[in-house]
Amino acid sequence: MNVKKCILIAIGFICLVLGTIGVFLPILPTTPFYLGTLFCFVRSSERLHRWFVGTKLYQKHLDSFVQKKGMAAGTKACILASVTALMGIGIFLMARKDIWIPCIVLGVIWGLHVLYFLFRVKTLPKERDAV
Repeated sequence: MNVKKCILIAIGFICLVLGTIGVFLPILPTTPFYLGTLFCFVRSSERLHRWFVGTKLYQKHLDSFVQKKGMAAGTKACILASVTALMGIGIFLMARKDIWIPCIVLGVIWGLHVLYFLFRVKTLPKERDAV
């Protein structure tokens, strides 16, 4: 196994651990870390990629986004709420110390994040249960 594959596997597992922690702690975003895991595993090991795609964590948090290029409204709302809360805390703490340029940068990043999720990530319709 070459060095590049070993590094990608290590980064993939780090992203997997951080994403899984993010499932339980709203401080860490789950979806970007799982996307990182998917990216690393698909480029390093077919076996790890198949394993990760088969996990319940992948299917719950990423499958609809990867397969259908969209997310459920609840998932989008949860991501936006977490990002808004975390960035809001950062802006608040920096503003208290009169550190304005990073506040503006963080505000612009937050705005772009919201615009991306609202207009670029498709909202999937609610699926009805089969009777």
